[in-house]
Amino acid sequence: MELLDKRKQQSKPTLVQQGISIGMDYEKYRDLVHHLAETEQTTGHVQTEANVHYTQLNDRRMKRWHKTFAIPDEVQQRIIKIKSRLTFLTITESWCGDAAHSMPVFSKIAELNPNIDHKVVLRDEVPDIMDAFLTNEARSIPKVILWDGESKEIVGDWGPRPLAATEMVEAYKKEHGKLTPEFKQDLQVWYNKDKGRGILREVLNLLPLK
Repeated sequence: MELLDKRKQQSKPTLVQQGISIGMDYEKYRDLVHHLAETEQTTGHVQTEANVHYTQLNDRRMKRWHKTFAIPDEVQQRIIKIKSRLTFLTITESWCGDAAHSMPVFSKIAELNPNIDHKVVLRDEVPDIMDAFLTNEARSIPKVILWDGESKEIVGDWGPRPLAATEMVEAYKKEHGKLTPEFKQDLQVWYNKDKGRGILREVLNLLPLK
């Protein structure tokens, strides 16, 4: 088992590089989600009314968050000074509600510095990459991996949601067994009140800021 885990760990950099090479940029992903929302479709292997509905919701949410989310000036200056060649590789699907809140944050960070890229791959199309970055043995998304293009190393990863939101989810699951539409609405309210601050704070811990 130890040898198997070691081999799996060693394969991660190769998998991440493959993901970056085939990944789409954030704007292309946004265009894809918008098209799917308009044509009542969704990404992923499972085409359900629920997933189509969430894709449509997320199309509106990402558009709104990209317009309203703002990185504080002092943090912007620190991001601008990053000299490392970095790439955020996001694994997601169009129906993922948590991703609709976090992806605009990563995009805003990347926009500040030409040394930072943001690439997106779809979970169901990259099972090998997804399985290398499980959360509690589950294919939870979004999963964002930070790659250093100079050292060819994985700097860290994040996801599927901020710590405070994760605690809400785990507590609700423990009490009720599963997440209900009512809870998902409560989680949406939390995201709206937090305004991306929790996501930004946790992501900044991954970056080589000075």
